[in-house]
Amino acid sequence: MNFDIKKNINLICNKFGNSSDLKYRYIKIGKNNIAYIFIDTVCSDDKISDFVLKKITNIKSNCNLFEFLKNNLSNSNIKEVDNYDDIYNLLVSGFLCLFIDGNNKAIAIETRANLDRSISEATSETVIRGPKDSFTENHLTNIGLIRKRIKDTNLWFTDLNIGKRTNTKVSVAYIKDIANTNNVRKITNKLKKINIDGIIDSGYIREYLNTSKFSIFPQMISTERPDLVSQSLLNGKIVILVENSPYALIIPGLFVDYFHSPEDYYQKNINANFTRIIRFISFIITMLTPALYISVTSFNPEILPKELMNSIIMQRKNVPFPPYIEILLLTLVFEILRESDIRIPNAMGTAVSVVGGLVLGNAAVEAGIFSAISIIIVAITSICGLLFSDIDMVNSIRIWRIFFIIGASFLGLVGTVLIGLILTINLSSTEVLGIPYLLPISPFNINDNSDAIIKLSIQKRKQRPSYLAKKNIIRESDNIE
Repeated sequence: MNFDIKKNINLICNKFGNSSDLKYRYIKIGKNNIAYIFIDTVCSDDKISDFVLKKITNIKSNCNLFEFLKNNLSNSNIKEVDNYDDIYNLLVSGFLCLFIDGNNKAIAIETRANLDRSISEATSETVIRGPKDSFTENHLTNIGLIRKRIKDTNLWFTDLNIGKRTNTKVSVAYIKDIANTNNVRKITNKLKKINIDGIIDSGYIREYLNTSKFSIFPQMISTERPDLVSQSLLNGKIVILVENSPYALIIPGLFVDYFHSPEDYYQKNINANFTRIIRFISFIITMLTPALYISVTSFNPEILPKELMNSIIMQRKNVPFPPYIEILLLTLVFEILRESDIRIPNAMGTAVSVVGGLVLGNAAVEAGIFSAISIIIVAITSICGLLFSDIDMVNSIRIWRIFFIIGASFLGLVGTVLIGLILTINLSSTEVLGIPYLLPISPFNINDNSDAIIKLSIQKRKQRPSYLAKKNIIRESDNIE
């Protein structure tokens, strides 16, 4: 850095293209010249006045200005900087940089403006019972929401900066004496290898962390809920927090995890288990129902009772399309309606659902374009799919449902079974950080199944999942009589 403050200011201004939000000021104290520079759009004028200007006005002209300011500025986050690269990063991060003539170092004072929304309820995950707070775009706030729940010195956060232009802070969170440190090392090394212009959201780094490239199913959980993150950390999972993103990534995300909900742990076991069984049944229904309908109507009608088959034939008497075309068209229409409902403002969403679901469906049946039974099949399939809130899981179900429909359209039940075998092979061969995707169901481990499909009571869940926690597998709370 230069000893001349004017040259320093000019160099910084030129680096930022003399941007309109770059502000600076020169102040003369006795025989000494002081200059400070900051970016107006990310800094708070009140903090600058309170922490910098008031102290500068009390400077005695015969003192060592650099040492006086460094030791007397009323701010908890002050840095001593001696190179331009650090100054550039600090300026865009909401710091004010103070230069003193004749000194080749600068003092950086945090004067960051509050540009984040306050803590609110999660918008993408409905909270029925449990904590109502959710992550925000503020990185420190997100870490604080986890610290508030897990008051343990073994909760560690490893920070990385990713993105050549955005320089986004990414934190890897884990509990050191529970999590598998080899998995932590693998994830950290993968993050370090990311070479990209910018990270805007946590979704940007998902592809870099996916270990099974041929699996459509998600391998990490994306959530807004700090309570789910805390539960996962206590089980030995690893969490990734990305600056400016309200979504945390939980690794690994295994198949059974998408059938669980944080609310399962806030209610009686019998209620939670009943809900989980419904989710598994709904998964099977939303996957197979259209394919089974096509199979029995086009290839294997002898499977259905004669009366039911006659009823279906009567309903389809004047329908111009074969069953597989009918199902594909109705599925496409529903997915368009669903996307429209998601994208448009909430005030219009209900109207679109009513018009699309009732008016168009009823009109299509009366016009003889589609049969009523086909609309019922697609409606049941779609409703069962709504039980899953994770968008990546929903998209995976969509794609495999189409595969099942295609298989049934060509080979009937044989095609449905064939696609089912391919799905089973795909799931069985998928691994996340070396952990089989279907654990603890396959390979089956009785000790790890205390919270897989059926959730046992806290007293009986004596161990953390052995495939996650390699240390402190026994929960300490279980030792309490």
